[in-house]
Amino acid sequence: MREISLHIMDIVENSINADATLIEIEIKENINDNLLTVKIKDNGKGIPKDMLQSITDPFVTSRTTRKVGLGLSLFEATCRACNGFLKVSSEVSKGTEVVAVMQHDHIDRPPMGRIEETIVSCLLNPKIDFVYTHNINGKLFSIDTREIKKF
Repeated sequence: MREISLHIMDIVENSINADATLIEIEIKENINDNLLTVKIKDNGKGIPKDMLQSITDPFVTSRTTRKVGLGLSLFEATCRACNGFLKVSSEVSKGTEVVAVMQHDHIDRPPMGRIEETIVSCLLNPKIDFVYTHNINGKLFSIDTREIKKF
């Protein structure tokens, strides 16, 4: 994928398909330490342990409509190409967390892309609560739909 925002959207779609009711997206750009960290956490169905071990294999998917799942494998490849890593942790019935870390200024790091469009797309789903946090060197932007729904 050409943009990090598209990787995020792909994982959010996985969370929605896993019946998540809360999805948290955290982006941390630490330019001083030259790190970009993207964390997506949900409270969906979770991933069974046997499937979790091979979750970044492009030929492992829970979908019944096709036999490949490229999203996580492509994101992992992007992280590795940028001196980073991708970590997926999950517990059945509790949810899943995807953490992607990469060198912020790496020449192969894709641009953030249209993150605002990704976030707006998330916010338009009234059935799911979203928390979005973007931290750039300590300057924080955050939105939580649970807070908005109070009004």
